[in-house]
Amino acid sequence: MKHYPAEFKADAVALYRSRPGATINSVATDLRVDTGTLRNWIRVVDGRRSGTSA
Repeated sequence: MKHYPAEFKADAVALYRSRPGATINSVATDLRVDTGTLRNWIRVVDGRRSGTSA
């Protein structure tokens, strides 16, 4: 399993959110990460924003 730095994860989520109409798949492909991995990072960030633990 590959380990990604927290900054890379945060930047990946920010990139996804900054591209209107972008899909998780397209951003993951651009960054060369697995689609499920990027999806999980987004869920973690969303959990932090809502105040829930993720």
